[in-house]
Amino acid sequence: MTDSVYEELDVPEVINATGTKTRIGGSLIRPEAADAMRRAAEGFARISDLQARASDLIQDVTGAEAGYVASGASACMTLAAAACIAGDDLSATASLPDTEGLADEIVVPRTHRTGYDHAYRVAGAELVDVGANDAYLGTGSENTELWEIDAAIGEDTAAVAYVQKAYTTPPLEAVVEVAHDNDVPVIVDAAAELPPVENLERFIDLGVDLVAFSGGKAIRGPQTTGILAGREDLIRSAALQHLDMHAAEDAYVPPEGVIDTEKLAGVPRQGIGRGMKVGKEELVGIIRALELFVEEDHEARKAEWRARAERIAGELAEEPALSTSVTAAEKTDVAPTVPVTVDEAEAPVTTAELVRGLREETPRIFVGADELDEARFTINPMCLPDEQVEYVLERIRARL
Repeated sequence: MTDSVYEELDVPEVINATGTKTRIGGSLIRPEAADAMRRAAEGFARISDLQARASDLIQDVTGAEAGYVASGASACMTLAAAACIAGDDLSATASLPDTEGLADEIVVPRTHRTGYDHAYRVAGAELVDVGANDAYLGTGSENTELWEIDAAIGEDTAAVAYVQKAYTTPPLEAVVEVAHDNDVPVIVDAAAELPPVENLERFIDLGVDLVAFSGGKAIRGPQTTGILAGREDLIRSAALQHLDMHAAEDAYVPPEGVIDTEKLAGVPRQGIGRGMKVGKEELVGIIRALELFVEEDHEARKAEWRARAERIAGELAEEPALSTSVTAAEKTDVAPTVPVTVDEAEAPVTTAELVRGLREETPRIFVGADELDEARFTINPMCLPDEQVEYVLERIRARL
């Protein structure tokens, strides 16, 4: 393996065979974006001006009324919840996460509840989950019915939240219709739903009010960026809660594309999003990365991932204790994935021992570990360059 800055810091490097996981740094930032960040570090720009530029780009690529950048998709979800609760009410934005006297409930289908929805509660939201797990358990045909969402919406409802996956139900367009019939906005967590590039526009086309994407996964921007796209009034509220408002009123001149001063009673105080700020370097980096992402030949990229996955599956299948396949992009993956099943009666180690052992090497090797209970691990080709494939296969063989 080559020398790296991590070796200089005496920190073990990771070979990423599991995909765009935040815990190991997301994806590899585009060289052009990294270069733009370096150049941004050589000077200064007003953050709100950069946010206005980012908003224009996000508007162009998503079809949304406006856009915003925060320090990750989770931060975007917090700002989305805060915007739906507080709107343009400066006293409300100043009080969050205290929501006394405010409509603060976010309705969530029960099968959409995840550890990530803590992002909504950070803003002061109370989550109201509806439905059941009947379809999953085989005790019914549906997990959540539309009438259950409709019945849960009341005067204290600030929004309906939805996690986008290929298999999530009820259908998003139907959820949007129910919410809008009740004059309630819909927030979509689409953090890992790129590619396909068409998803940038899909959610806005369906009428979603706010949608969050990760900037540090397939877009390959800075890991500490997330994109929020949606209604202009809600994006404006998100900006109110995020930007540094340390300004004398007589000198307060924010960009018109980000904040409309005519709708405000005065200069906002520091909001709940202040700790989710994004630097000038990250803003420049995500702008450049997003421009490149929409220009990319995504069919060629998918073909590259597929060829790599088939090579990995073919070589590992030659091991007596292993069986492999190649899946289409599904579940939480946007690239073809190689599930590897270990015959633990044949292998000298259990699947868990194999996976843990790879992670304890130098460099560390991370493979997918969500199916260890089924004696299976996965390899995702998205962040695994061809020059690292043979090393990963060699280390797996060595541990068998």
